[in-house]
Parts: sequence; C-alpha cells; structure tokens
Amino acid sequence: MMGPTDTAPLLAHLTELRNRLLIAVLAMMVGFLLCWGFSEEIFAFLTRPLKDLMGPNDKMIFTGLHEAFFTYLKVSAFAGFVLALPVILTQVWLFVAPGLYESEKKSFLPFLLMTPALFFLGASMAYLFVFPMAFKYFLSFATPDIAAMPSISEYLGLIMTLMLAFGLVFEMPIALLLLIKTGAVSTKILVDKRKYNIVLSFVVAGIITPPDPISQIMLAVPMCLMYEIAILLGRGIERKRALETASTSDQETGE
Repeated sequence: MMGPTDTAPLLAHLTELRNRLLIAVLAMMVGFLLCWGFSEEIFAFLTRPLKDLMGPNDKMIFTGLHEAFFTYLKVSAFAGFVLALPVILTQVWLFVAPGLYESEKKSFLPFLLMTPALFFLGASMAYLFVFPMAFKYFLSFATPDIAAMPSISEYLGLIMTLMLAFGLVFEMPIALLLLIKTGAVSTKILVDKRKYNIVLSFVVAGIITPPDPISQIMLAVPMCLMYEIAILLGRGIERKRALETASTSDQETGE
C-alpha cells in the first residue's frame, strides 16, 4: 500500500500537469479569440493559392446555411492552435525539465526549439508549392460544360489536412533523433528498414493526400528525405556517444 509520503509526489506531479494543461488550453482559447476577429482575413489568406488560379469571376460556395459560420470557427481554431503552439511547447518543457539531468536538458532543449520551426517549414512548403500545383491539376478538369465551384468547408478540410501532414512530416527527424539519443533505435536499424520506410511513405501519402500524383509525390519524397536526414544526424550522435564512452572507459582504466 502507498503511504502519505508516496502519494504526495504523485499528487504534486498531477497538480502541476493539470496547471500546465490549463495554461495550454487557455493559450489556445486566447489564440482562438484573437484569430476569430481576423477569421475572414485568415480564410482569404488560406484560399489565395486557389483564388490565384481561378478566374476573377469565380467564387467559392457554401451549400448549408451554417457552413460558412462553422468554416470560420474551424479557421479560427486552426490558426489559434498554431499561434499558441510556442506556449504549448513551453509548458511541455517546464513540466519535463525538472525531472531531467543538466546534460539531458542541454540535449532535449534544441529538439524542443526546432519542433515549431520544422512544423512551420513543412506547412509553408505545402502552402507555397504543393497547393498551387495540386489545385492547377484539379482545375484542369473544368470544361465549358463543367464549372469548378469548390465548397469552402471541403476546401478548408483539404488544406488543413495537407498543412498538418506536411508539418508532421518535417517533425520526423526530431522524433527519430530522440529515439537514437535515448538508444531506443540505431542508425543501423533505420538503414536496414529504409526500403520499408519508402513503401510506407508512399502508402501514407496516398491515404492523406488527394488522389492526384503531384501531392502524393510531394509528400512522400520529403518523408523519405527526412528519414535520410535523421540517419545522417543520428550517426553524428552515435559517434559522439562512442567517443564519450571510450573516454570514460579510459579514465576508469587509468584510475
């Protein structure tokens, strides 16, 4: 049975976890409220890749009376989450850091700082390169008898899925390097599983992206590239670990 001295640290950790979660949720709520006031401008920004390809007289539509309202709600929630992401990651760091050694903090902090930067890089790649190419491909099927009239909710769902997918793909090196750092996996294992990763990358891209070859290839190729980057950087981590182990062994032998 657990005594009072055993439950006290657990309760303290649960209380701190609750407080960190509350701050993260409040940050997302504040981000949502701030973005709600600019929801039309944010939606206009998100639709620009499509609008640039459509004719000046073409418009997007909504077929349900509530569709536009809920679309702006989703836009505000999505933008609010992105706006609050640094605060959320800071709360993760403040919760985890006290349980780490000083050397572990120095190792973990760069990964945490790189997480939002890589996510934004991936989402930006989708917005700047993938959207224009994919939308141009889809609009090419329009004819004098078939007009493109995209629904705002379907469009928003598509671009949110793609931006999240590309953002998460660019997080792959962070996740793999952390596994290598902790010794859970090795670069040898990653090299041995490379062919499976290539197949898996194209399968995942085929599931997540629309059924066009352009967006599928442009998601699968970065996934494979991030995998290779993780292997290259992981070898540096393993070499450094081997040198530290050899140095420690030499010191113990000398003593």
